[in-house]
Amino acid sequence: MKKKITKALEILSLPGFITKNDIKKRYRQLAKRYHPDLSEDESGKMEEIARAYELLMEYIENFHYSFDSEEISRQYPHEEHSEKFKL
Repeated sequence: MKKKITKALEILSLPGFITKNDIKKRYRQLAKRYHPDLSEDESGKMEEIARAYELLMEYIENFHYSFDSEEISRQYPHEEHSEKFKL
C-alpha cells in the first residue's frame, strides 16, 4: 500500500503532508489540463490521475492522517509484517 500511495502522490505532484482540500484542488487543476474533452491528450493520463485521486481520498477519509511512510505502515501493518518473511 505504501508504494501505491507514494505513486499516487507522485502522479498528482503532491507532498506527503496535505489536506483533503489540497488533493481536490490539485485534481481539478490536472483534470482541466488532461481531460479528454478539454485536451487532445490520449495517453490515458486522466485515468491515472483519477485513480490516484480516488486512492488518496479513500485513504484520507478512512484514516484522517498524513501520507508519510511511518503513518502508512501503522495503517497497513500486515504488509510490512509479511515482507519480513519473504525469501
